[in-house]
Amino acid sequence: MVVDGRRGLSRNGGDEEHPREKQRGPVVLRRGRRHEATTTDQRLLDSRGPTDWVHTDPWRVLRIQAEFTEGFGALAELPRAVTVFGSARTHRDHPEYATGVALGAALATAGFAVITGGGPGSMEAVNRGASEAGGLSVGLGIELPFEHGLNPWVDLGINFRYFFARKTMFIKYAQAFVCLPGGFGTLDELFEALTLVQNKKVTQFPVVLFGRAYWGGLYSWLAETVAAQGKIREGELALLHVTDDIDEVVRLVGESYQAWQDVH
Repeated sequence: MVVDGRRGLSRNGGDEEHPREKQRGPVVLRRGRRHEATTTDQRLLDSRGPTDWVHTDPWRVLRIQAEFTEGFGALAELPRAVTVFGSARTHRDHPEYATGVALGAALATAGFAVITGGGPGSMEAVNRGASEAGGLSVGLGIELPFEHGLNPWVDLGINFRYFFARKTMFIKYAQAFVCLPGGFGTLDELFEALTLVQNKKVTQFPVVLFGRAYWGGLYSWLAETVAAQGKIREGELALLHVTDDIDEVVRLVGESYQAWQDVH
């Protein structure tokens, strides 16, 4: 617009085509948004300033990125591995604890590292069995209000703030999932793994439920209700293996890994 032979002025003193602006790194601020009392450097170097910025979403993005970077860096050279889930509430004198120790030892003897959530109970048992058998025992912990910290049989441990970063590591660096009896956390990881396999996001990835007495009811419900009503295809039940035999677990994992190697 031209007024008295001159281009019209914007409210901030620039012309309409070239309004005054302020650059904040790669961000351009114009009009009313350009008025800031301090610069980015000033806010960085002024240690007396407010600290609530560490709780904002842009800062959280950097923390999330850092968790992925640390996880990828720590686990990139991990040998073939199996992720094992199970209850944190399993006591050391419970038969399921002894099963976890035996499973961890068998996987380690077969040449697999084990990855657990790093907590107590069945997770500790699997880490213990692998470590005592001379295998690599990995624990991926999570920040929780009632967390106990990584168990003493973790050889390589990472603590995460965010569940989704941790979940990625469980999947990315494992050749199989094994679920010992567990609660909501175990069920969460189980069905997430099944969904990824069902949708071909991961391939050659067996999911094993260990303990027929514990998991049999769930499997029956999936077959007799979920599949029967057409919510999943009957063939998709084959994604799950239910067993009480540690040797069968090792065989399933080994065969799947060999199939993966043949493809890659």
